[in-house]
Amino acid sequence: MRLFTRPLAAAILTAGCYLSIPTVNVLAQAPSPGPSTSAPDLSDQKLSATATAMERVASLQKDYRQRLAEAEAPAEKERIVAEANKELTKAVAEQGLSVEEYTSILDAARDNPEIRDKLIQHIRPSDK
Repeated sequence: MRLFTRPLAAAILTAGCYLSIPTVNVLAQAPSPGPSTSAPDLSDQKLSATATAMERVASLQKDYRQRLAEAEAPAEKERIVAEANKELTKAVAEQGLSVEEYTSILDAARDNPEIRDKLIQHIRPSDK
């Protein structure tokens, strides 16, 4: 059984990586798809929306994984998966992003250290 749709799953897994590592060095290990990837609109507003969505997606992912682990009946698991897909999509949309836009911003951050640093600043604002 597939837990999430492919694009949403990629976005969730990518978001999980960003939120769970203390430094960005681990991200540098991912192979780059090529020298130039078309960058999405990366205004501070979009980066802030992406950071907020990432935090919400990570929280939802944790909750739904736990619920799936506790579910016994296949029908119950399928219901939980459907609910998770709906809630995860909603969490991204509530920030004014489509799942595709969210994923493309995360991909750009993965591939570009400058974009990644800007996104991380929106996730963990400095206390200065």
